[in-house]
Amino acid sequence: MIVNAAHMKAVPGRKTDVKDAEWIADLLQHGLLRASFVPSREQRELRELTRYRKSLIEERSREMNRLQKVLEGANIKLSTVIQDLSGKSARKLLERLTKEDAPNSEEVSRLIYRNLLPKLDQIMAAIEGIITPLQRQLLALILDHMDDLSRRIDKLDRMAESYMEDYAKAIEALDEIPGIAPRSAEVILAEIGLDMGRFPSAAHLCSWAGICPGNHKSAGKRYHGRTRKGNKTLKSILTQCAKAARNVKTSYFSAQYHRIAARRGKNRATIAVAHSILIAVYHILKNGVPFHDLGPNYFDGFNREHKIRGYLKRLQALGWEPEPAAIPA
Repeated sequence: MIVNAAHMKAVPGRKTDVKDAEWIADLLQHGLLRASFVPSREQRELRELTRYRKSLIEERSREMNRLQKVLEGANIKLSTVIQDLSGKSARKLLERLTKEDAPNSEEVSRLIYRNLLPKLDQIMAAIEGIITPLQRQLLALILDHMDDLSRRIDKLDRMAESYMEDYAKAIEALDEIPGIAPRSAEVILAEIGLDMGRFPSAAHLCSWAGICPGNHKSAGKRYHGRTRKGNKTLKSILTQCAKAARNVKTSYFSAQYHRIAARRGKNRATIAVAHSILIAVYHILKNGVPFHDLGPNYFDGFNREHKIRGYLKRLQALGWEPEPAAIPA
């Protein structure tokens, strides 16, 4: 069985290079070692698929940055007018820029969508740069590479749907959580699986994922609470889901984020929301219950009278004079 080396270090006793095997066997015989989580072959293959897709998506983002750098070098400021350079209008303009002659306003008006026509003058000024033949070739190669990456990503999406048919109900259940989309649900399930019996509690799962505070103490003094090491892929996708959930104003996660961000900062608030999302995922998969959002006003129910007094004192400090009946006893 594969065990965690930290469990052996926590048990006092002899441990030398010569006696390692005897010492580990003795610990195992007395039941002091616990088996580590080893996913099945099917789950390992799903991990390979979703992680490869993630790497291609990241590579496509890097190609977009290279595209922007080439455009900046040619003094083309298209991104200042059209925010999404991967959109259809921007893509048609970029393909037109790979040709030798410069486009005129009538040609550009046929390439862009109708809602961009009021910005035609700005677009013409943005694409009026000095682009060399070498930059045109680089631009064409980058666009071709991005198209190839997009085709591969689409193919991997179809493969994930076909090979994760048994996960369809779980993906649908996780999709109800704010911030989690079907693609991110596929990544989460590929990393942790469907059987939550491997983890004694939600706290064990969060610790394994590495989204819980670390425990760095010495002589009773706590030095830092940085998150511990864990599953990098799972931690990354949960962080992305937390950043998406904070924008859902009607959810509990948004209220939790803004409440913690005001006191501890945005990064700690994001990890806290990711921690809460994984706890919800654990209970949904283990108990088969649907997601129930506590709502954005959940924290208002705690110390309500104390909060009212604090807000009234703040208003009085700003010069507001309340009526005598407005102040609670």
